[in-house]
Amino acid sequence: MAPILSRQAPLLASAASLAIAALALTGCAAGSQPGSTTSTEAEHDHEDGHEHEHAATESSGPQPRLALTYDGGIMVVDANSLEVMADLPIDGFNRLSPGGDNRNVFVSTTGGWAVLDAGTYTQPHGDHTHLYVSEPVLSDVVASAETPGHVVHHDGQTALFDDGTGEVTIFATATLEEQVDAGSITPTASYESADAHHGVAVPLADGQLFVTVGNESDRNGAQVVDPDGNVIAESDECPGIHGETTVGDDLVLAGCEDGVLLSHGDHFHKIDAPDDFGRTGNAFAADDSTVVLGDYKTDPEGGIDLTQIALIDTVDESINVVDTGSHYTWHGLARGEDGEALVFGTDGTLRVFDPESGELVNEIAVTDEWTVPDEWQTSHPAIVQDRGYVYISDPNTSTMYVVDYLGGEVTETAQLPHEVNELALASGQLAED
Repeated sequence: MAPILSRQAPLLASAASLAIAALALTGCAAGSQPGSTTSTEAEHDHEDGHEHEHAATESSGPQPRLALTYDGGIMVVDANSLEVMADLPIDGFNRLSPGGDNRNVFVSTTGGWAVLDAGTYTQPHGDHTHLYVSEPVLSDVVASAETPGHVVHHDGQTALFDDGTGEVTIFATATLEEQVDAGSITPTASYESADAHHGVAVPLADGQLFVTVGNESDRNGAQVVDPDGNVIAESDECPGIHGETTVGDDLVLAGCEDGVLLSHGDHFHKIDAPDDFGRTGNAFAADDSTVVLGDYKTDPEGGIDLTQIALIDTVDESINVVDTGSHYTWHGLARGEDGEALVFGTDGTLRVFDPESGELVNEIAVTDEWTVPDEWQTSHPAIVQDRGYVYISDPNTSTMYVVDYLGGEVTETAQLPHEVNELALASGQLAED
């Protein structure tokens, strides 16, 4: 195994070679849903003295924005008003990952990860903060990768996993914006897996790293390595390892085809699924909850059409499999403000489950019925939660819905100009990690 290496060389590819170009904004008005704000025009300098490239507008309240991919581009939508703030062309099938700073979004595209500035952010100023919005920009700074894969944030660090090479690139999450402004992303450390594979890495405290083990045809476990690449702990008891989430400061959970794997830093635990084949491939943690929501699949040939969820108790180390009452895909899973398990089904209904008991708490009719596609890349509904509201995209009608999942009602809808696929949210608030 190659060690984690300190490095200073910038990780950069020219976006000109990727044919990335931004269109002009369609508008920049403050919204009224879920919460209204007012704004005043202001120029803003970063705390480090680096002036932002374009004017910012100060806001009196949070201004979350949604990034949504479509065939040929990315839209940035004001999450309050559902107004399209920018329509940015970019070729290919592009995936989205939050940047970890609640402002930027990584776009997995040809040549690496492009950085989309959603144009909403908070700046600390002594004992208070200021909130700003600005023009969304698809930067020409691209973190190079042969096959850009998972993006993970933990312990103040971001790890980018290149599936094509097995290389992991690590940098301080809070520095992303200033690095983009400077024109390149400079890693603080890197790690090279023994073999390239569809993997994931999680930065841990003291420079340690959780990283999956596999090759092009097989993935069966994970390791925790120290800053010199020495193996601290390892497990080969996780066939088909995929996806990850973190619980608290040091617990990493990864999905397996027969349960889940827990890493406590210096040792691993396996939680077996109640079925011989019980695959969790995507996992969702929530603040102040020791229960993780996972998708759950019992048919190896079943595609992405699922009917059950896994509620994984990381303290009792048990898995509660719950029937959702509908069909869904991983696009339709999220966690609520108080850890609720949120599932959007093919019957057009958003269901809210208690994560501890698995009890159905609420169900809200949102859209018409839809069908799970045969290919995961095909557009189908996706959801994301923020401040007690669930945002649901319906590519069948090019409609975005805002749902008050506690109150049990749809509060806002808007017709979008494109058929949406991937969905990510930039809250604009200070990142805790």
